[in-house]
Amino acid sequence: MPKNKKTEWQVGDPAISVVSDQFCNPYPMDLMVKRKVQNLSKDHYQVFDPSGNLLLQIDGQAFGFNRKRVMRDPAGFTVLTMRQKGITLKNKWEVHGGESKEKEDLLFTAQQSLAMSLKTSLDVFLAENNNVKKSNTCDFHASGGYSNISFKIFKSDALIAGVTHKFTWGSFCKGKYNFRVRVNPEVDYAFIIALLVMVDDNENWC
Repeated sequence: MPKNKKTEWQVGDPAISVVSDQFCNPYPMDLMVKRKVQNLSKDHYQVFDPSGNLLLQIDGQAFGFNRKRVMRDPAGFTVLTMRQKGITLKNKWEVHGGESKEKEDLLFTAQQSLAMSLKTSLDVFLAENNNVKKSNTCDFHASGGYSNISFKIFKSDALIAGVTHKFTWGSFCKGKYNFRVRVNPEVDYAFIIALLVMVDDNENWC
């Protein structure tokens, strides 16, 4: 892990594998994420590399409580399942490998740092640290501006990924818009995309 504060995760740093090693690359990745509202209750995300190759796709409920989202690879096999946990002041998610909901398959949990905040702020706890959440020491943290779904993800003080989104009324009215994602070397991009979907769900109700 980088020793200096406010640095970026770089080539040669240990791999950050949360979902699977297969999603960690030894070089930076620039991804395009496209979201489209399919109907009043469902939407669809697609993740592409710079060459236009489909890497991941996410389906699920766009509205309501106890939402469930499923991430799949290009062949349609389930990578992970995200479940929102009930009605709370701080939106909370649990993420399991595959389609499981068993405790032993839990990958990580995530929740808003502050209740009812307009500012992007998400704390992430890995499964092995889930029992010590009361210490308020998270494994990863996402933070951004007010009323904007552009944010950065940190491990301690090291930047591991960044998400950029520019709001336009045209895309809003059409029910579709894009994100640009920069994933640093050796960082699990499936994990980063899962956090993007959570932040989008927490902060955008359209």
